[in-house]
Amino acid sequence: MTYVVIDNCIACKYTDCVEVCPVDCFYEGENMLVIHPDECIDCGVCEPECPADAIRPDTEPDMDTWVEFNRKYAEMWPVIVTKKDMLPDAEARDGETNKLATYFSEKPGLGG
Repeated sequence: MTYVVIDNCIACKYTDCVEVCPVDCFYEGENMLVIHPDECIDCGVCEPECPADAIRPDTEPDMDTWVEFNRKYAEMWPVIVTKKDMLPDAEARDGETNKLATYFSEKPGLGG
């Protein structure tokens, strides 16, 4: 099992989770984080740290797409190990639905 970041992270990018990760498996994109599923040790300490409820176990229904999404971008983006400020509109966009479709339609070429 692994944990993955889902679209709740998009446009928020809280980084509370990265400081508690014992294996440094978080990777940072412009607008969100991802977890490398091959590096995650399934400890679960990151999940309760996320204020946006954006970290989920891959055992939840319909997570295969998110596992592959996280793997793809973890291999492209740099690792992040220290907490940073959230994005400027994070509080306003926290809880917004369908962020993945909205974000990637605004940024062609970045879609899964």
